[in-house]
Amino acid sequence: MFLSQIQTEQGRVVVARVGEDARIVPGAASVVELAQAAIAAGRNLGAEVASRGQGEAVDLATAMAEGRVLLPVDHPDPCHMHLTGTGLTHLGSAATRNSMHAKADPEQMTDSMKMFRMGLEGGKPANGGIGAQPEWFYKGNGHAAAAPGMPLVSPGCALDAGEEPEIAGIYLIGPDGVPFRLGFALGNEFSDHVTERGNYLWLAHSKLRPASFGPELLVGPLPDHVEGQSRILRDGQVIWEKPFVSGEANMSHTLANLEHHHFKYEIFRQPGDLHVHFFGTATLSFADGIACQPGDTFEISVPAFGLPLRNPLVQEPKTVSPVTVKSL
Repeated sequence: MFLSQIQTEQGRVVVARVGEDARIVPGAASVVELAQAAIAAGRNLGAEVASRGQGEAVDLATAMAEGRVLLPVDHPDPCHMHLTGTGLTHLGSAATRNSMHAKADPEQMTDSMKMFRMGLEGGKPANGGIGAQPEWFYKGNGHAAAAPGMPLVSPGCALDAGEEPEIAGIYLIGPDGVPFRLGFALGNEFSDHVTERGNYLWLAHSKLRPASFGPELLVGPLPDHVEGQSRILRDGQVIWEKPFVSGEANMSHTLANLEHHHFKYEIFRQPGDLHVHFFGTATLSFADGIACQPGDTFEISVPAFGLPLRNPLVQEPKTVSPVTVKSL
């Protein structure tokens, strides 16, 4: 089952359940509202949706074409929505990173390779134990979340603007501080790879960029093997295309281990907060020498996730003067 949030032609926000067709979920103004009701009733999100029955049919593809498809889940207060992620989590993901951070001595293992090896050796602990902690990064709050079809805006300080096709886990913190996974969505964990390449300690800077996810939320477990295509279109033509894979069969960590190392921090278990956590990728156009340009469109598609995720690239004017701080 998939859930999407759309705006009707009359301007009302509704939740659509997508199966053989798309139908409005009666009495639901948001996925967060549905999730909160499910938690209160002691049942899963799918059961809560089923209990509402089916409303009128909606055309999701038309809504997408008309720019009426919203993020599949959002928070009424964007400051209580957290965008985060983990890197070096996929088999093969270390090759590009290692080349970016290679040291003069080829026999000396880079920190990236050390981190990747830690995941290979300890990212999938037996019997549900605690495994090696992954690389972790912060992207921003809900103000950095771009809806499907909306621009990904590269800031004026950026040196690069590149896509990262990923799967994102969506979580709501319950009233007692327990994280509840609502489902999974396609994600574009947009990053600045030139800044990151300059010094691996600039990874934090390179990740402070907007991100997009959706347009549909997959409710239920993530398949062990997820396969899709990542594309860049320029003037309507595909200039780069490559398959990408995800799911635990293609990862060096279990999802449970990645989730543990995020939610082990109490600050991320505040009741009512929403979390969008990107699980990483091994496929980047940057690794193939592609320099994205304003006006390019990123397209990430996985048949098992419904409609593709598309976002155009917009570049803010380059930063030419420092930000000034006023003293009070």
